[in-house]
Amino acid sequence: MRRFHWLVPLTALGALAFLYVPLMAVAVFSVNNSRFGLSWQGFTLKWYAKLFANEQILEAAWNTLVLATVSTVIATVIGTILAIGLDRYPWPKRLFSALDINLHLPVVTPEIVFAAALAVAFGVLRLVFSIFEPGLLNMIIGHITFQVSFVALVVRARLEAISKDYEEAARDLYADNAYLLRRVMLPLLKPGIVGGAMLAFTLSLDDFVVSFFTAGPTSVTLPLYIYAIVRRGVTPEIHALSTLALTATVVLVMLSERFTRKQNKE
Repeated sequence: MRRFHWLVPLTALGALAFLYVPLMAVAVFSVNNSRFGLSWQGFTLKWYAKLFANEQILEAAWNTLVLATVSTVIATVIGTILAIGLDRYPWPKRLFSALDINLHLPVVTPEIVFAAALAVAFGVLRLVFSIFEPGLLNMIIGHITFQVSFVALVVRARLEAISKDYEEAARDLYADNAYLLRRVMLPLLKPGIVGGAMLAFTLSLDDFVVSFFTAGPTSVTLPLYIYAIVRRGVTPEIHALSTLALTATVVLVMLSERFTRKQNKE
């Protein structure tokens, strides 16, 4: 067997170090007894205790969870329907290509452009409906607009791996559309739906740009709070908050991967 040059594994390790060493440093500083400076002065959890005693952070965490949960549920439903409709309905070729391009646009469009467009759209809607003032409603709608594409793409990938023989067999047994969707399609799509939902939830937790353009004074999320605090200087509480956010993201990704592997084995 041909062996790789020694530079290949060295480059891979260097890339991993470049990605994860800063994250590990943040985690280490979150349990460092020193408030200022880089010197190690002993292990402590007092920064986490102060973090959970900070009402502003708790309010931002609540807003973040509400925003991510509501937008993910709605985006998962819409994204799943969109994926099934695109993949199973006999669209004309040109129309299907146009719809496929539109589905990918939120994924490839620079987020700053996307957020600015949302701000303009909400500004126009406010001329007609007063409910579109900057706040949690605008943030939920803004997050749904980019989450739908990610959910739909993940579910479509799962759809392509499912043979249409299952649907034809169900049709031969006189299954109607509702029964086919409920008892055949959705159980087979469950790994893709769960994976897309977790991806959408993670993206919402970490989003800053769209939230920044649509947030109101009472709808500050954790990314917005961290940005505002870091401008005045990085504190150990921010290290602790960042570590918790990173841990939550890693746990979600691991659960999604484990669930998908388990469903694929079944």
